Amino acid sequence: MDSLYLLLNLGSLSIPFIFSFHPKLKFYTYWKSLFVGILFSMLIFIPWDVFFTIKGIWGFNSTYLLDLKIFHLPIEEWLFFICIPYACVFTHYALLYYFPNLKLSKNITKIIGHTLTLSFLIISIYNYDKWYTFINFSLATILIFIVTNKAPKLLQSYFLTFLVMFIPFLIVNGVLTGSFIENEVVWYNNAENLNIRIFTIPIEDSIYAFTLILLNLFVISLKQNSKK
Repeated sequence: MDSLYLLLNLGSLSIPFIFSFHPKLKFYTYWKSLFVGILFSMLIFIPWDVFFTIKGIWGFNSTYLLDLKIFHLPIEEWLFFICIPYACVFTHYALLYYFPNLKLSKNITKIIGHTLTLSFLIISIYNYDKWYTFINFSLATILIFIVTNKAPKLLQSYFLTFLVMFIPFLIVNGVLTGSFIENEVVWYNNAENLNIRIFTIPIEDSIYAFTLILLNLFVISLKQNSKK
């Protein structure tokens, strides 16, 4: 099925996009800030993605892809960095709209933030010889440290909304890594990661998703605050 990855992207985007025009949510008002966030995150994640693909740290199964690549990446991978952040950022703000009290206390948030920062730093240092683990946890360490100190209110809600987003993540990323299909869409060189899986999903992917979405939300929060 050479359109599977494309369909996963479009399927993830479809409902959030349609409900972006809901008269109460009005998510389209976030578009300008969101697209700045998406562009900024792509400037970080795309070069990383290209490098890892060239080095064989991960790769893509052509069986599930259209025959179109840009800088060694299938077009579906480029769309991933648009569709998935859009869907997740929409979910974050929709949850906050319907559950405005969905947030942790400031103290609990700081404890979690500092604990994750220290834990991820230790993991990255201890696994300096594993490219995916090292880069992934290092970026997460830096970002969580910055957001904990610069935008703790964002983390008060994000630590909880990410738990909700983690459910569709397991489904979409599960398919990409081989759940429910004959072969994986994205394959990984296990010598470059911890080789710990959540079903078929490398544990690093969950941190990757956490960082990607948090980066988008952080940029949006900076843009929104600059307007005040």
